[in-house]
Amino acid sequence: MKKEYDILVIGSGLGGLVSALILAKEGLKVCVLEKNNQYGGNLQTFSRDKLIFDTGVHYLGGLSKGQNLHQFFSYLEIMDELELHQMDEDGYDKISFGDENIEYPHAQGYENFIEQLTAYFPGEKENLENYCEEIQYVCGQFPRYHVVGKDNYNEEILHLNTKRFIESVTQNKKLQSVLLGSNFLYAGDSENIPFYVHALTVNSYIQSAYKCVKGGSQISKLLIRKLRQYGAEVHKHSEVSEFIFNENDILTSVKTRDGKEYAAKKFISNIEIRSAIKLIGEERLKKSFLNRVLSWQPVSSCFSVYLVLKPQSVPNFNYNLYHYQSDEQVWNAYKYHKESWPETYMLSSTPSKHHPEYAESLTAISYMDFEEVKKWEKTVNTVAEEHERGTSYEKFKLEKAEKMIEALERKIPGLRNSIKSVYTSSPLSYRDYIGSLEGNMYGYMKSSDNPLKTMVSPRTKIDNLFLTGQSVNMHGILGVTIGAFNTCAEILGKEHIDARLTQMIKNNEKL
Repeated sequence: MKKEYDILVIGSGLGGLVSALILAKEGLKVCVLEKNNQYGGNLQTFSRDKLIFDTGVHYLGGLSKGQNLHQFFSYLEIMDELELHQMDEDGYDKISFGDENIEYPHAQGYENFIEQLTAYFPGEKENLENYCEEIQYVCGQFPRYHVVGKDNYNEEILHLNTKRFIESVTQNKKLQSVLLGSNFLYAGDSENIPFYVHALTVNSYIQSAYKCVKGGSQISKLLIRKLRQYGAEVHKHSEVSEFIFNENDILTSVKTRDGKEYAAKKFISNIEIRSAIKLIGEERLKKSFLNRVLSWQPVSSCFSVYLVLKPQSVPNFNYNLYHYQSDEQVWNAYKYHKESWPETYMLSSTPSKHHPEYAESLTAISYMDFEEVKKWEKTVNTVAEEHERGTSYEKFKLEKAEKMIEALERKIPGLRNSIKSVYTSSPLSYRDYIGSLEGNMYGYMKSSDNPLKTMVSPRTKIDNLFLTGQSVNMHGILGVTIGAFNTCAEILGKEHIDARLTQMIKNNEKL
């Protein structure tokens, strides 16, 4: 017996869950299928030594009252239940270089952002004001960035290049590097990437920056609880292995690896776009579309080191640290020499429950090319499908962890003596758990020379199949959430979604 739904969502990453909830709220019969043991894609967390570690979401922006993500999450009815902790207002991110003792702050609130950096760059106040103004202008040009309004992209803005823009704002090389210091959030390519990617990413955090208490998985848990309240079904360990079409090339149902069949009127794919293409069948797609997608380059992957600390041994810090061996590295941070890895890293800490002035754990992440783990690419290891990758892989991870600890000790002297245990994840972990090509962090590389090349409509050539998620257009919590609303606008009509959101904003203003 195959069940029939109005909407079937394949993949439970943030884009899939948000799309499913928007549609379930409209009274549609919705089902979500997830291949893994845990829902949420990049929102997944894991537990070691009774501590929770995030795999993807280390902090969130735009969550203060009236800001865009706050409004989207309010519409999804999860905002009030999120457990959040606001990061340091005078420096939620800090940027450091080489052996310098200075940590340059990125502060919350535009005036504060300018004020904090002007203290380090006294002659640059006007340039910082111009930078901030331009960021806000560019964000305002994007559909749904301000929740409702603007129907389409301003194409001229898409071609603005980050490097050229930053160089036009200030001649000060150090300030250029500081402004680009958090480019780990879009995979470290400040030379080719369109400025809108930098602007959309940075703007959210300057508005407000928060950490999820108990990890990012609380977002997916809240979304799933809401989905069930609205009568939706959500199934894990349900990997879709086949699409079934009728003679008119309309998708009628999908089959999972365990032989179950699910039929629906419409389908949303929230899986990696290349995996979706395999399921659709290349012959059903236009050659031009196929060639375009297959020519995309995945952004870099990463290697993460998770350190469980001895009690009360390392002071907690309420910001993320982005460290570079040199100023110039900022432009192409994802390119590195194996011998001197890690040349750059992002470091964050989690406060101890009983002694919040101390950290209970640290997470350090650096870029890693898939090439470095290619020899083990045939292995798969997840909670749902456990296989060891062998001793050579364990040795590789151990050596990398050792190098990372060595680098961190230069920042936190004596750190090694404070470590209770060490855990790691490599590009293979990201590939197996998230399903991204070669374990990439944020989908595909974008270029200001040809920005439309990597932009894809949520509609596909298959009439009743839609796309969402980070491999389609913008990545990040906000980017993927906006993408999901845009996908649902294709199904329900833009006017309908706009009316719903406008009503919610009006109701909130009355409160």
